[in-house]
Formats: sequence, C-alpha cells, structure tokens
Amino acid sequence: MTENTPNKANSPPNALFERYPRLRQALPHVALGLWPTPVARLDTMETALPEALGAGRLYAKRDDLSATPYGGNKVRKLEFLLGRALHDRRKAVLTFGGAGSNHALATAVYAQQLGLQSISMLVPQPNARSVRRNLLMSHRVGAELHHNPGMASTTASALWHCLSHRLRDGAFPQIIPPGGTSPVGMVGFVDGALELAQQVADGVLPEPDCLYAASGTMGTVVGLLLGIKAAALRTRVVAVRVTAPMYTSMRKARRFFRATNTLLHDADPDFPLLDFPEDQFELRHDFFGQQYALYTKEAVDAVRQMKDSEGIAIEATYTGKTLAALLADIASGALRDKTVLFWNTYNSHDFTGEIEGLDHTALPKPLHRYFEQDVQPLDR
Repeated sequence: MTENTPNKANSPPNALFERYPRLRQALPHVALGLWPTPVARLDTMETALPEALGAGRLYAKRDDLSATPYGGNKVRKLEFLLGRALHDRRKAVLTFGGAGSNHALATAVYAQQLGLQSISMLVPQPNARSVRRNLLMSHRVGAELHHNPGMASTTASALWHCLSHRLRDGAFPQIIPPGGTSPVGMVGFVDGALELAQQVADGVLPEPDCLYAASGTMGTVVGLLLGIKAAALRTRVVAVRVTAPMYTSMRKARRFFRATNTLLHDADPDFPLLDFPEDQFELRHDFFGQQYALYTKEAVDAVRQMKDSEGIAIEATYTGKTLAALLADIASGALRDKTVLFWNTYNSHDFTGEIEGLDHTALPKPLHRYFEQDVQPLDR
C-alpha cells in the first residue's frame, strides 16, 4: 500500500474556497480537519483478488484520517455546521442518531474543543462493541446524552431540551440534523470532491471511473456528486444504502442536490447551477441487510479483508457494507479495467485509552442495557 501524506496542521478546505473565493466570506467555517486526506492504492488487496476479477486500479480515500482525535466523514460537515453555530453565537448544539452514532460522537468531540455543549438525542439500535465505545467516549467529552424508544418521543424530548437550554443559556441550541445532512453540512463534501479533483490533477491517482461510498442520510454521497459535477469529473458515484429507505432515496438525493447547489450559487454566483446527473449516480440497495446497524456476513468479511490486506480499519455498519458491494461488483466483472475509489468514511483513530476505566453506570440509565446485554451475533 502506498499513500500520500496529509497536511500536518489544520487548514481550511482550500479546494472550495480557492475556486470560489466569495464563499469564504459567505459561509461560516471553523478549521478542524487535516486536508487533503491521503489517497492509498490498495495494492495488496488488489493482488489478492483473482486475476480474472481484477478491478484494474483500486484506491481508497482515507477520510478515516481526516482529523485528530477523531476522524471520519463527519469532520468535513462539522467544519461548516459548527462554524454556523459559532457564527450564530449558540452555546450548544443538539443532534440525533442511533445509540452508537459516529456522527453524535464526532459532534460531541469537536463541540467540546470549541467550547460548545453537545446534546445527543439517541434512539435504539442493535447492540455492538462499537456502541459501547462510542457511548463511553461521548460521556468522556461531556456530551449530554438522552435515549428515547422512538422518533416521536425523541422529537418531543428534543423540543423540551431546546426550551430548557434556551431558559438556561439565553439561546436555543443549534439543531444539527441526523448525520449532519443539510445543505450547510453537504458543502463539506462538495469541497471533498474538489479536493479529489485536485489530487487527480496532481497525479495522485487517475480519475476514478467509480466512487463507492456509504449512504446513511445521503449528505456524503450527494455532496460528492455535486462537487464532482462542478469539477467536470466523469466519475460515477455508487451510493450503498446502509439505512432505511426513508433516509436514502433518489427523491432525497435530487432534493438535497438542488438545495445545496442553490445555497452555493446564492453565496457565490460563480458556482454554477447544475442539473442532477442521473447517469453519474447509482443507489444500491442490495447490501443493506435486514436492519440498520445489523451486521451482514458480507460486511464482516469485507472488514476483515481490508484489515488483513491493507491494515485499514473499517466497520460493519457503513463502510463494511460499502466495501462488500464494491467487492461483489469486482467479482461480477462489472469493474474490469476500471479505476475504482473506495471512500473510507470511518474514524480509524483508536480512543480505547481515553475510555479505559470509565464506568458505564455513569451514563443515563436507559443506556445501561448496551453494556449489560449481549452484542449481536456477528460482532465477535
């Protein structure tokens, strides 16, 4: 495996602001990440695949290394979402997710760095060791955690906590939607695609024919699609659905694309108004499995293969299912002689030392069950 080295110091998303300088003034932003994230050629994995199934050129975009102490795809979104919260003089942010939400944890980590209180409204999900780790780390960074049995009760609870914080702080919390997926959050992945285009221009990798990424709330894949279109790349985005259809659909993709495009065009008219590129977007449903966050054998096998061949950590809820789709397409011959990019949206930084010795009974009581009940069968 070979890769280029990321920047050593925090920097703004230069690809977007350099191409459209008026956006720097129009869009509040806070520097959190290490840009550009490296691109790795997956030489060992590619060699291990049967020659007849070879993808030609197989790469990974290492957004798992996007920031410290916590990487992953949420950092790109949070640079703009938390930037907006600071601009609006909020004292807290409130967001949503499953009990082990990576997004809720990333929000808590970087909110704490910026002096903001983070409030996580959590709903049940299948148990896993990662759920336990994320809950303990959220507690470690001072997140206010609330667990409710469903979306209706979560919405009611969120309204109550917004009012409570308004009375206490003099300001409502900034609402960040699930996954950080809003036009403001998706701007981070428009920049990610422009960053990729610059890496292609610099010879870091050939222009990908296909880009595979997990689609949870669609912010990552739609932001990438808009940026790819703006950069005049021909890359096709393969969005692998890992959530229920209410969160990932073609209707939502088109709506998010238009809303984010309009936001950027209104902020800087040099950013073009673009048609949704139907021929550059594919939504895959066949690797979701039975339930959100319930592992599949294909995902677990893909996680193991990436770790064994490249030493890169992924997980079985998002990135494992995405890589499983990619490997299946290689096996079918659909990617023969193609340049393929796997966008790693997972955080690969190990924070076990940060949570060592923490007692789960310090968490709100409704969350104790994730520590007292068995994890799902495939999480071994």
